[in-house]
Amino acid sequence: MKKIFAVLLCFLLFTAAQAQTSGCDKHFFQKAAPEFTRKALQASTVGLCFEAFSVMHSGVSKTPLWSAEHLTRESLQAARGVPREDSFHAEETLPPKHGAELADYARSGFDRGHMAPAADMPTRQAQHESFSLANVVPQNRRNNQQLWAAIEGATRHLTNQRGELYVMTGPIFEGDRIERLNGRVFVPSHVFKAVVDPSNGEGAGWLAPNDDSGEYQVISIAELEKKTGINLFPKLPDALKQKAMELPQPKMRARRSGAGGRNP
Repeated sequence: MKKIFAVLLCFLLFTAAQAQTSGCDKHFFQKAAPEFTRKALQASTVGLCFEAFSVMHSGVSKTPLWSAEHLTRESLQAARGVPREDSFHAEETLPPKHGAELADYARSGFDRGHMAPAADMPTRQAQHESFSLANVVPQNRRNNQQLWAAIEGATRHLTNQRGELYVMTGPIFEGDRIERLNGRVFVPSHVFKAVVDPSNGEGAGWLAPNDDSGEYQVISIAELEKKTGINLFPKLPDALKQKAMELPQPKMRARRSGAGGRNP
């Protein structure tokens, strides 16, 4: 059952509300939710807790600023048995005019790009929740359907190798002029996915421009946190954040038409 667990007036309010919400902290490394280091990002944010992931949604960008997942071999095994049923929908639990609408994406030329992927979801309910627009950003079609799909696959592969990972995914908005869908929904300049192995604290992140170049880089958690303005893993020691673990190379391949959140 999804629920709003806080409206952020400040980070301390979010922390207190999160601590009072049963089951939500399971999505975070050592049960610690991300913290904003760039305070401007806090404006009009709402935390949402879903069955298999959490997001911090921005009423300014009309997108998530991050999604959080705890992936395990067992959860991914369960996810393989859940058939994909596209069911994109506006998030009804957000305050009025706070979130994106399906009409914002229609004929935009952008995919509705999942941050917490549908293919990670271990139940039908969790998969349905992943299609909430509160978990979606406008994503370049080729980026979403090829490179980003490969990065998602590499994350699942690494989870199966390691046994479990904590994963943070989100957009970055850089530049003086940010494109908007329908004058409302911010289009990211970049997208990122960061992983931490809780057994030894190793971690790193993939960072990619939101375009059709197919380019990406692997960087340390520390570098990624500087770019995002978010302390993604507050309880991960700084020394471990400085070292980028080796990540699997994304294996890109063309995807079938209509895959990955494409719009009419």
